[in-house]
Amino acid sequence: MILDDIFAAGVVGAGGAGFPTHKKLVPCSLLIVNAAECEPLLASDRYVMRHFASEIVDALVAVSSELGIPRIVIGTKQKYTEEIAAMQAAIDAARARIEIHTVDSFYPAGDEQVLIYEITGQTVPPGGIPLALGIVVINVTTAYTISAAMNGTPVTRKYVTVNGEVAHPVIVDAPVGTSPRDLIAAAGGPLLASYTIVRGGPMMGRQYPMDADFGYGKADGGLLVLPNDNPVVTLLAKPLERVILDARSICIQCRMCTDLCPRYLIGHQMRPHRVMRAVATGTNSGDLTDALLCCECGVCEVFSCPMGLSPRQMNIMVKKQLREAGVRAGDTTIHPENTTARPYRRIAQSRFIERLKLDSYPTHLDECVSIEPYNVRIPTRHGVGKPSTPVVAVGDTVSVGQAVAEVGRDEVGSMVHASIPGLITDVTPEYISIERR
Repeated sequence: MILDDIFAAGVVGAGGAGFPTHKKLVPCSLLIVNAAECEPLLASDRYVMRHFASEIVDALVAVSSELGIPRIVIGTKQKYTEEIAAMQAAIDAARARIEIHTVDSFYPAGDEQVLIYEITGQTVPPGGIPLALGIVVINVTTAYTISAAMNGTPVTRKYVTVNGEVAHPVIVDAPVGTSPRDLIAAAGGPLLASYTIVRGGPMMGRQYPMDADFGYGKADGGLLVLPNDNPVVTLLAKPLERVILDARSICIQCRMCTDLCPRYLIGHQMRPHRVMRAVATGTNSGDLTDALLCCECGVCEVFSCPMGLSPRQMNIMVKKQLREAGVRAGDTTIHPENTTARPYRRIAQSRFIERLKLDSYPTHLDECVSIEPYNVRIPTRHGVGKPSTPVVAVGDTVSVGQAVAEVGRDEVGSMVHASIPGLITDVTPEYISIERR
């Protein structure tokens, strides 16, 4: 079965969350392929669409046939004309019953639940998952890795966009576990003596110091080299204690963070201004459960607030506390009245690029370089789920594609394979290091 091939190959969601694909793919009424490339400056998904369209279509046809899925829709941005043309040509050549649905270039068009609303007009129940509507969503690069899994090829490489303050922004075809240092070198090296690394995109990516040493995983699609004074960096530099103090002293309860919230605008009662008020006053704790619906997209923090506050960071803090206390989302009903102003409140992605001072960097990349680093540090956990258990020891010799960490077929986790040939030099519960031989 194709799900067994997907499990054996260690396929996970390539869009960022890294959910094990063999657990996500189930019979459904609609399979949506997310090809909207949510984050500014990232271009890996678009590269895959242009160059591997036939492989993507073959995988989708195979999955829909085996699982009995009657409808497949590829959701992408209308401005991606080259990618749409490549996908449509592959669909026509395969005579596949696959639709392409285009959306405007707004942020976050690639948010799973926002894309579902764009395509179907339906709202995923607050606190729920797309399967509640009979829908499964996978990333377009995930579909490409499924095509390789069908041929017995495990996930050992990853396309990573390297952009920002580098000599030559480029797509890098790198082994899983490649270090930021080697990825930056593949882009010609940094242009700054001191900088910050963003792992992912500028809006939702994680930030690291320039000398950070870790391995890129299967779900990591971007690396940005940014100046230390770039707004992307300084937004998250404010200590949480100061974020709370600012909310208490500066928040004017204008509710702009709520009015422009993408989840509020599809019918969720995600109201950041009420969370800010509840934390600031220490009252009305019921409002805090709104934070559980936050997708952490950053619209409220980067664009909405006229006072420069950080509702997203407040939501993240409150959400963590509520989850640790076992609290679930409060209002789980859908509120269609929230959606009436949505067509006028979607924000063009270009405005975020300008606001974050990223407009000097390219948004379209077509050159790809393939690298073979001397060593890799492969994570045992690649997103949602449990870490895999190492099955190798220091001193073992491995070949590309050999399983180095395993999970059970019914577990929420992924198989992990050697991405370069060589010698195991370190094994921990978090990662496995390989040195090329």
